[in-house]
Amino acid sequence: MEIAHSLQQIQSSYIREILAAATDKNVISLAGGLPDEKTFPIDLMRPTLEAIPDMVEVFQYGATAGYGPLLEHLTHTFKLPDSHMVIATTGSQQGLDLIARAYINPGDTVIMEAPSYLGAMQVFGLVQANMVTVPQTESGPDLQALESAFKAEAPKMFYAVPDFHNPTGVCWSLDTRKAVAKLCEQYNVAFIEDAPYRELRFSGEALPMVSDFCPQHSIVLRSFSKIASPGLRIGAVTGKVSYLEPLVKVKQGADLHSSVPMQALLHGLLKHDNFELHMSKIQALYHERYQVLNSELKKQLPESCKVKDVDGGMFVWVTLPECDTFALAKQLLANGVAVVPSPVFYPDESQATPALRLNFTNAEPNELVEAVSRLSTVLKAL
Repeated sequence: MEIAHSLQQIQSSYIREILAAATDKNVISLAGGLPDEKTFPIDLMRPTLEAIPDMVEVFQYGATAGYGPLLEHLTHTFKLPDSHMVIATTGSQQGLDLIARAYINPGDTVIMEAPSYLGAMQVFGLVQANMVTVPQTESGPDLQALESAFKAEAPKMFYAVPDFHNPTGVCWSLDTRKAVAKLCEQYNVAFIEDAPYRELRFSGEALPMVSDFCPQHSIVLRSFSKIASPGLRIGAVTGKVSYLEPLVKVKQGADLHSSVPMQALLHGLLKHDNFELHMSKIQALYHERYQVLNSELKKQLPESCKVKDVDGGMFVWVTLPECDTFALAKQLLANGVAVVPSPVFYPDESQATPALRLNFTNAEPNELVEAVSRLSTVLKAL
């Protein structure tokens, strides 16, 4: 049976493939965006885990939008206005998929930064969107290029990760956030704000979300994989009711509802008295590892390589002199280090500038030091 034309255009995830190779115990993986298993708050979840067998109602079919107590908690935590709602999803990735299926027709234009999140490119590719990219600067998207794209392309939406961008780690400035919100309102473009790393800030002051400046023109995707555990597979989508009701309709046909026991477990975790302490520990751990990686990169790499400082998230972006980054990644893997080359983060690989995305959250400090040593050796040999 022939597969759908839309799927024929989608390449397998390079990151998924390289993660399989990186399971070798001799390979230090800086490739995947994996949280450290030591951060999984098992002890904080234990009271709810022990109580769930007596919560018979969570084992029945549930509401498509989500488990009521969790939705109430999130509505309060996110300070949503009465005109907005929240949907619990099977990971924030499903939220992105629901948005694409609810709103994108083949050929509709979606604006993205370049580079951009690989998972978003896959989702938009499956609905056959016309993906148009704008360059990224140190403070966010190139605003002049963004406005030109809004004028020329009349897009339905602009998708971005403003806090600790995947893959570059860039955090948009306050002025950029306000300017993007204003442009979205001016040109009637929905802003899709993906915020999986926002809670992972370990230095500097938190900035308002972009959606705070354009609440009637935005949808927000949130993830609990980085602050609870990926295995729960619970995310959340928030936005005005008229934007989200079509997503509920699509979700009904997709999975009826996300796992109710897992939503109840997440609700218990978020209400726990020590949850804020848990978050502080995650931030401190990742800050320490980032400092080790950042310091070693600047100490060991050739001067032709540039490292961008970050204030949070999970990734460091290293720009390189002109080279074949796929061949480099293959050579590094042969030397026991897994990385992700920059072209996989561009809809058009030919537009990619040579760079590597490095993850610092799932390797011990001594492993990070050794990984940079191996990286440096290979780069100097080239």
